[in-house]
Amino acid sequence: MESVHLLEKRWYTTEEVARILSVDASSLRRWRTAMPPQGPPFVQVSDRVIRYSSVDVEAYLQARRVDPMAA
Repeated sequence: MESVHLLEKRWYTTEEVARILSVDASSLRRWRTAMPPQGPPFVQVSDRVIRYSSVDVEAYLQARRVDPMAA
């Protein structure tokens, strides 16, 4: 298994990821607390500090990519 170098990439706040995904920050908060959790993977640094890796956000978007030409 390839090791993940967590500190080499950019880390986003909930508000930054919400802007990237064009959703409200409250949507990301709901997704995190859903059972099972939804949305991109996140790191809970403390009770009030959540961060999202740029690598995880990009992978989340890639996994949801729809290519009409491939159908």
